[in-house]
Amino acid sequence: MRQRSLRSANLGLVMRAVASMDEPSRADIAAHTGMTRSTVSRLADELIAGGLVHELDPISGQRGRPATPLVVARGTLAAVGCEMGVGHLTARVVDLAGQVLAHRHQPADLAGRPATESLARLAGLVRDVAGRSGATTLVGVGLAVPGLVSPDADEVLKAPNLGWTELRPGPLLARAGLAPATGPLALINEADAAAVTLAEDLPGRPSGRDGFLYVSGEVGVGSAAVLRGEVTTGRHGWAGELGHVCLDPAGERCGCGAMGCLETFAGRRAVLRAAGVDDSDTLLARLADGDPRTVEAVRRAGTALGVAVAGALNLLDLQEVVLGGFLAELGDHVVPAVESELRERVLSHRYAPVRVGLEDGGEWRAATGSAHRVLSRVINDPAGWLDAAAS
Repeated sequence: MRQRSLRSANLGLVMRAVASMDEPSRADIAAHTGMTRSTVSRLADELIAGGLVHELDPISGQRGRPATPLVVARGTLAAVGCEMGVGHLTARVVDLAGQVLAHRHQPADLAGRPATESLARLAGLVRDVAGRSGATTLVGVGLAVPGLVSPDADEVLKAPNLGWTELRPGPLLARAGLAPATGPLALINEADAAAVTLAEDLPGRPSGRDGFLYVSGEVGVGSAAVLRGEVTTGRHGWAGELGHVCLDPAGERCGCGAMGCLETFAGRRAVLRAAGVDDSDTLLARLADGDPRTVEAVRRAGTALGVAVAGALNLLDLQEVVLGGFLAELGDHVVPAVESELRERVLSHRYAPVRVGLEDGGEWRAATGSAHRVLSRVINDPAGWLDAAAS
């Protein structure tokens, strides 16, 4: 390893230690990483000078030299996290410490709308939150979309419910006036982005949830598998398309073009149609009143979801399922049907029962997770950021 790459690797070790630990001192980081105290001090000083890390007041009352706690810098470097859903746009600015510095949410019917129009609206939201955030430097924009993203994260290959195919949002956002000062654009699948915030409490800080399957339900149904604290996206980044698992080859045609996908049974539109209502508020109200048609529509959706999830768990060997988005809104009305299918179909259930839970406060998870993904580049490679900023 050359001296330059050694510095880069060690800076990353120190930065990740500061992000993942609770106010560590230089001595704590040295013990955690195995580096010498003098090496950690030199690297920490470089991170402090670059605005990535802050020092707190020394802790007195201890024997020897007072320890100086280190924390990830607040309010300096930040990323804009966005979500483009079929029915809404969201943009928020999140700093390295996980603080939300600015936020805007805008309901919108984007199904089948021209991409130029939808992205122009998003550019306006991004400019607004960036201007109000007060962040010293924006390191980039993350955009969560409900569809397949290219391996290099600059092209939406297919987002059926938006009507997008092989679309590069970056140039369209630039054409809509998104200033270069907001940094480069990174695309991420919506379910993967939401799962990031369950795997991390803060940018770079693991939540302690070792492995689970996150299932996000909106118009479509997406999922993400988290293994050993990391979102597992597969060779090309396309894993997790649970909504397009076939449940009935002779069933209804899905937005993806195939027949009988899970989305046609458990997506928001499918459930509303089966219940004979036009919106989620009416659906939830009728569920609360015990309306037979609505209860049966949700039960059937839960059954279909349980069948698909059971297949995923038999492949992945996970013990926890977290339902998010529209599925979480259905709450205890959908969970029993899912659990019933899992007990019947997951081969290992008798020996390791599967837990099914609902996400808590997950309304902005995908936007937050897309910001985390951009910030993780700085946390994992602070040398790259520092060197680029100095050039």
